Amino acid sequence: MIEARPDHLTWRHRVVAALLALAILGIVGRLVQLQVLDHERYVEQAAATRLGAVEVYAPRGAILDATGYPLAISVDAFDVYVDRFLWRDREKAQAAATRLAPLIHGDPAAILRAGSEQDSGDALVARQIAFADGDRLQREALFGVRLIPSSVRIYPEGDLAGQLVGYVGLDQVGLWGIEADYETVLHGKRGWLVSERDPLGRPIAFGPRRERAPTVGGEVQLTVDRFVQAAVERRLDEALKQFKAPSGSIIVMDPRTGAVLAMASRPAVSLSRVNLDDPALSDLVRNRAVTDLYEPGSVLKTITTAAALDLGKVTPETTYRDSGQVKVLNDTIRNWDLRAYGEVTVREYLQYSLNTGAVWLSDLVGAHEFYRYLRAFGLGEATHVGLAGEAEGQMRTPDDPDWYPVDLATNSYGQGIAASPLQVLAAVNAFANGGVLMRPYIVSRVVTGERVRQFQPVQVRRVVSPGTAETMRLLMRDVVEGVPAHGARVPGYEVAGKTGTTLVSIPTGYDLATTIATFAGFIPAERPVVSIVVKIDQPQGALNLGGEVAAPIFARVASDVMAYLNVPPTRPVPAPARVGAR
Repeated sequence: MIEARPDHLTWRHRVVAALLALAILGIVGRLVQLQVLDHERYVEQAAATRLGAVEVYAPRGAILDATGYPLAISVDAFDVYVDRFLWRDREKAQAAATRLAPLIHGDPAAILRAGSEQDSGDALVARQIAFADGDRLQREALFGVRLIPSSVRIYPEGDLAGQLVGYVGLDQVGLWGIEADYETVLHGKRGWLVSERDPLGRPIAFGPRRERAPTVGGEVQLTVDRFVQAAVERRLDEALKQFKAPSGSIIVMDPRTGAVLAMASRPAVSLSRVNLDDPALSDLVRNRAVTDLYEPGSVLKTITTAAALDLGKVTPETTYRDSGQVKVLNDTIRNWDLRAYGEVTVREYLQYSLNTGAVWLSDLVGAHEFYRYLRAFGLGEATHVGLAGEAEGQMRTPDDPDWYPVDLATNSYGQGIAASPLQVLAAVNAFANGGVLMRPYIVSRVVTGERVRQFQPVQVRRVVSPGTAETMRLLMRDVVEGVPAHGARVPGYEVAGKTGTTLVSIPTGYDLATTIATFAGFIPAERPVVSIVVKIDQPQGALNLGGEVAAPIFARVASDVMAYLNVPPTRPVPAPARVGAR
């Protein structure tokens, strides 16, 4: 029999004891780490698994017209979700889908299919349902159906000013127009809703809830008056139909401040029927009044004339001999009607809109001074009206390597130079405003929770002397009032303005069969209240000149605006002829 060795057993016991002690220390250390050192982190993780957060859209701020009437507002709505896990109970899901469908104007089969595509998570089955429908749905307490507060954008004036006001997508972000340009002001700050959920992600009925209410977006007020805008759009639609024209623009502005009272272009988007998948949408939302450049034609003879007057080169009664054409190096420039008028005054040249007279004046002014005046009137640069996509304009000057002396001649009567309708109107405004160029603006006020920002009229620069502006005002009045049966005349008021007709530019030169008709002017001529530009693209038929197309449209718009603004007539209104009178 072998006897045990006490010293050997003691050593083994000590090893086991040491291992056990280390294990216990490890367990204790881990417990300390979990319960003490990392306590907060694991509490947060545990909370994350039982708390569910839902983002709540912020109502967008309103877009108002000049009178304070809303053009775009957000109203409370709901988004509707179904719990796919709960809807694995097909019988209850079918019953809920059947009751849900009429409340959200949906198809029960489609709703059931959307709620059954996966085993878990929430399925969005309706977005931005009316608040009253959502309130009723809340009371229904349908199986597996939950509602999240949302908002929907509505446009109280329907399709009015669709390109200008803009549109909001499903993600509540502006897509074009003021909605996009002032997104940072309008969008507000989103809120959130946190509720306790079970391991399957479902809200616990009486669990704790926390929420942060969304902050409503800021308010943007425009200078646009909805009544003037509606009249302008109606007259533009009538004109395009009458002349079978594909597009056109009309702008109405306060010449004293530069505030835009109306701005319309066609074709245009219908806010009530927006199809975001329409490949032509980008063309429909384009605000052609500020984005599209064209050759203004004889409207720019006003600037050529003003430059010559301002430099003291001529007076309204200075004459030149018109032979119907003028030679510029190897090029021959003719009057639009191919006629010769003989001895002609500056006043008469504007009334007859003679190209030869404009070339004569540009020679007197000289290239350097001529282009200096064009720049001063804002040609070749953006107006900074505050709308996205505004074009700057195009023109060559003697400093450009591809400029030729004939450019001075053609530019003098508005060809070979490109401007937007807004730039043209801003330039003509200067004659109605004592020779001062005003910056056009379309937003008058922005209101946020922090401050109210008021936009004031901005004088860009003086372009001609007050005396020159007064002379031009009278000359432009004579262009309309001194020509028998001029299309721009408005009964009861004197009108000042100028027509323009140009051919459509094509890659090989000009399309001789098509024109762009323009009229720019102001009313009443003696104390202007509004200035207006009308541009009609490619009018069809034999009557396709500025005086035949754009001038009568100006008269209709001006008459509407004078009546709305309650501007008293400045001269007697002819009594209507009595039927049957001898």
